[in-house]
Amino acid sequence: MKPAVILVGADKGGVGKTTISRAVLDYLASKSIPARAFDTESPRGALHRFHPHETAIVDITETADQMKILDTLSDSAAKATVIDVRAGQMTDTLKALRDVGFLDAVDDGQFTFVIVHVLGPSVSSLGEIAEIAPFVQSAHYFLAKNHINDTTFFEWDPKSYASYFGDVECAGEITIPKLDEMAYEQVELNGVPFADFVAGKQGSFVLRGYVRTWMRNITQELDAIGLHTLIAPELRRA
Repeated sequence: MKPAVILVGADKGGVGKTTISRAVLDYLASKSIPARAFDTESPRGALHRFHPHETAIVDITETADQMKILDTLSDSAAKATVIDVRAGQMTDTLKALRDVGFLDAVDDGQFTFVIVHVLGPSVSSLGEIAEIAPFVQSAHYFLAKNHINDTTFFEWDPKSYASYFGDVECAGEITIPKLDEMAYEQVELNGVPFADFVAGKQGSFVLRGYVRTWMRNITQELDAIGLHTLIAPELRRA
């Protein structure tokens, strides 16, 4: 199993990147895939708040912090590294990964690189695809629509939609369903991973049920794109 990096980000804020990063960490744990995470919302990160034991806060623009992430990929017991990219820093992060030679190493087959590009609800969000196209040629590139805040997404006209993919190949789409507001709020107040909230014995049976169903739907989405077998190919043979 070669080391894998899962980059979750967007160039727009408020699209729910950290929610998806949290869900991905829970998903990997459910598949028994050791994972660690880096939260680039320095100096205070939301991902670190919910997953403090496996998450470090970094400034992705700093060389020393880039070394903390990339120099340890092959030595870490974690087989998957999730990077929760700060709002507005997606393109800059990909440029940094290019400049330090990570993208070349992906081309050479040293690492598996997965990009989860979280889209906003307006058609202008598709413009981000052209910005990052030069950096994703060797990545498994997925688009994500996050409905966590009852967001209503535009219906993409097929011709307009296709025009954004002239220079990039999308490996699939991920839909993050809406979670009941009260259930989401209770997880936030508890400050724990979604999986821990579901497993807990305190609080509302109903709210835990909503989160459990939501997580099951996300698992189906991530299974459908084969995320676990991208990270751990031996699971395909199991």
